[in-house]
Amino acid sequence: MKICMYGSGSKKTPKKYTDVGYKLGAEIAKKGHSLVFGGGNEGMMGAVASGVFDNGGEIISISPNWINEFDDRFKNSSQMIETDSMDERKKLFLEKSDVFVICPGGFGTLDELFEVLTLKYLQRHSKKIILFNINYFYDDLISINGEMHDDGLIREGALDIFDVATTVEEVFQLIY
Repeated sequence: MKICMYGSGSKKTPKKYTDVGYKLGAEIAKKGHSLVFGGGNEGMMGAVASGVFDNGGEIISISPNWINEFDDRFKNSSQMIETDSMDERKKLFLEKSDVFVICPGGFGTLDELFEVLTLKYLQRHSKKIILFNINYFYDDLISINGEMHDDGLIREGALDIFDVATTVEEVFQLIY
């Protein structure tokens, strides 16, 4: 299975997230899955990719050819795909992945999350989406989603298009 992980690429990502990210990556590899991710060397991206690499797993990096202006690339990818734009990158994430695991992150992570949520909401794909709520990072987002639902801003059943996990073990229970 190809597991797409969205998450922070920031060098300042707290260890309380990256430690769990590394464990997620290790389990991806140990369970024989592949990682599809944004190719960053830092933050959640680097932690998960390092966990996969250190445990002999396959890593597919997809990043725009100009990303090195902002971030260092993970150098140990099995396959590196360069794109011209973030839109092309997100399209390839969707095409090449079987499931999405969203770890703590910033604007880019939220953009990626809401794109796959919106496309699933509009029935453009049926892939599993797991919000990995490490140390309750996404509690406020989960709450506002509930409020949008209760206020009728999103249709009945919309909250069922994604799952929430708080541990690596829960992530894999939800994948299967």
